[in-house]
Amino acid sequence: MSDGIRPVGLPVEQLPDETLLAGYAAGEAELTVAFVRRFQAKLFGVALAVVGEAGIAEDVAQQAFERAWRHGHAYDQRRGSVAVWLSAITRNLAIDAMRVRRPSPVDPEVLLARLGAGGDSPEHLAVLDESVGELRAALRRLPAEQARAVVLAGIAGMSASQVANREGIPLGTAKTRIRTAMHRLRDVLVRTGTDHE
Repeated sequence: MSDGIRPVGLPVEQLPDETLLAGYAAGEAELTVAFVRRFQAKLFGVALAVVGEAGIAEDVAQQAFERAWRHGHAYDQRRGSVAVWLSAITRNLAIDAMRVRRPSPVDPEVLLARLGAGGDSPEHLAVLDESVGELRAALRRLPAEQARAVVLAGIAGMSASQVANREGIPLGTAKTRIRTAMHRLRDVLVRTGTDHE
């Protein structure tokens, strides 16, 4: 094992996230196992919150681990914690997976309710992961029309013109709502991720 990746004397379970990520990206077997164990429930939970199906969520989580392995060297801790970085990768891949599936239209109120839903099944417990909770809280802070617009665009995969048609508003208004909501969500999530470091 490389001297530069693992601090001497610390058990692998106590290593910082950044060290595990570096070891994972470098192909260090022991650190790879620890990295996957530490983050597998989180990535599955983020994916499941977006796609709503366990099988697809597992595929998305696997893709997120592959992307983290390929791009681990590009991680910059000044932009947020490893957990926030991994959650963003997973969320983006899950949204892409939903777009490919071209789901039938879903009422944005149902999607918002789903983000707030809980339950006792293992899938629902996985969704109650920290980053999903932060996303829910951030969405609740938005005005209702912005929350609907960002859910339609970000989770349902609608274009700005589709959001405008669905909401019965001008295209420019839809674009403004989506852009404003995304900026607010990003600011809240980055600030929350920084607070956890």
